Amino acid sequence: MREPVFTGSCVAIVTPFGPDGSIHYDKLRELIEMHITAGTDAICICGTTGEAATMSLHEHRNAVNFCVKEVAGRVKVIAGAGSNDTSAAVYLCQHAEESGADALLLVTPYYNKASQTGLIKHYTYIADRVNTPIILYNVPSRTGVSFTAETYAELAQNPKFNGVKEASGNFSLLAHTRYLCGDDFYIWSGNDDQVVPMMSLGAKGVISVAANIVPDVMLQITHLCLEGKFEEAARVQVQYMDFIDSLFLEVNPIPIKAAMNMLGWNVGGLRLPLCDMHPGKAEILRSAMERIGLLKR
Repeated sequence: MREPVFTGSCVAIVTPFGPDGSIHYDKLRELIEMHITAGTDAICICGTTGEAATMSLHEHRNAVNFCVKEVAGRVKVIAGAGSNDTSAAVYLCQHAEESGADALLLVTPYYNKASQTGLIKHYTYIADRVNTPIILYNVPSRTGVSFTAETYAELAQNPKFNGVKEASGNFSLLAHTRYLCGDDFYIWSGNDDQVVPMMSLGAKGVISVAANIVPDVMLQITHLCLEGKFEEAARVQVQYMDFIDSLFLEVNPIPIKAAMNMLGWNVGGLRLPLCDMHPGKAEILRSAMERIGLLKR
């Protein structure tokens, strides 16, 4: 029986950039150490929040290497390694495996809008070429394609597929996946605003944007759920809903980086085509942070 790569809260860590636009590794080290001190259960490097889509292959390899070495086995490291090009995904996966990542996060191949048969072939081709556990990543709002529960069920027969980061917001898909795939094909929430309801349906935790700033809160929510204390977890989730919503006023990771910079964490800017947050929306974000005490009024 498969064991989940992690349970609880995994931060989808931002990639800090320096003034010249290159990866700011000293700042990345600070962020990693902050999460380990906070008790974060896992770190996802080079995901959507980490702006992996704007990284060169060289930068991607170096960021994964750096994170694995800095973490040094203290928590799980999940390496984003997906691509719309199957051969490129294999390359990224094999490198992450060589680096020592604990798992691979593979988004559905965007833009191509593959059929379900195409998805199965894509993921099976990759799985045949690595030994590291694979977490599928379903985020149709970004990629234009979604898994079906039947596709999950077919892929779940391969023990290399540990489960899926579900960011579709489709609870019917979640329920049908749980029904078809059994208890050892694991699900993690990919949406910070849906952690408690998804965990009530059997999800094992979250891969979180908000955890970049409130790792303690996301830990509390997920661990209460793991203990079956869903009412308590729901109260915490609701308390932070306004803040979580404000983190998605513009496309991720624009608001989370804006929020971190408001706090003086100096994670730098964004890479085009991402750009600074609209001033009006930034004020809404600031107000939400003030209301939960992250910033002084």
